[in-house]
Amino acid sequence: MFKLNEIKELIKVVDQSSLQELEIQNEGFKLFLRKPGKTESVLVSSTPLVSGYSAPQAIPAQAAPKAEATTASTSAQEAAPVPAAADLHTIVSPMVGTFYSSPSPDSPVFVNPGSKVTEKTVVCIIEAMKLMNEIEAEAKGEIVEVLVDNGQLVEYGQPLFLLKKQ
Repeated sequence: MFKLNEIKELIKVVDQSSLQELEIQNEGFKLFLRKPGKTESVLVSSTPLVSGYSAPQAIPAQAAPKAEATTASTSAQEAAPVPAAADLHTIVSPMVGTFYSSPSPDSPVFVNPGSKVTEKTVVCIIEAMKLMNEIEAEAKGEIVEVLVDNGQLVEYGQPLFLLKKQ
């Protein structure tokens, strides 16, 4: 039987890889993950481990949440709509992970709305698989809005900041 944190790590690995599907069977437990873009489904089943315990049943594809949604994270498609403007640049997450607005809990945040940044300015850290990845602004300008909260799980391609280009 897999632990929840192991399932979350498998979801991250599949999301960051070129794999489209992953199916694992282990001691009567079956886990099936499929990336968005195909018919999406989540299938979790196992044999009873304790007498009287009812194992989870397969979830129909039309009722099943996306594999990424099972981790209680918000997918890029479910994120709040971002206003589009010609002079605004959206800084997006290059990976699945946990968003941190500062290098440590005691440190000040990297940027706030109104902060001036260059292409190489670090705007946040995304922790993925125990690695801290510094995310740079990618463009010169002023931070208009921070779109995620500190400690929030983020998805690949999810908007993190709005930047007014200069």
